[in-house]
Amino acid sequence: MENNNPIGNLMQATMDNVRNMLKVDTVVGDPIYTPDGITLIPISKISVGFGGGGVEFTGKKLGGDRPYGGGNATGVKIEPIGFLVIKDGVIRMINVTPPANNTIDRLIDLVPQVMDRVDQFVEKQKNAT
Repeated sequence: MENNNPIGNLMQATMDNVRNMLKVDTVVGDPIYTPDGITLIPISKISVGFGGGGVEFTGKKLGGDRPYGGGNATGVKIEPIGFLVIKDGVIRMINVTPPANNTIDRLIDLVPQVMDRVDQFVEKQKNAT
């Protein structure tokens, strides 16, 4: 007995629509150039939720098509998180999200700054020797 229910087709159609909507340009926006030589690149975070289901109703009729009911749902959230600022060859991130509200989030937010300082320290040590 072959499986002819359309849940796979429903899911494929939904995922194709989500794929068309969510492109790289959605996460990393088009650069904005200012007259004073600064380039701003918007950065966003995307969250996607997907669900689907269906049921094939049974009947007394053997073989042939049986009634089917099903559906899919997708939720997409696009949230701006900041801008990459490029000025005079220096790149930095300006966050537009609210500051971290617990210790672990604060530590994660500080990692890039600490890494920059470690790199600067290592570079100074190399130049001194």
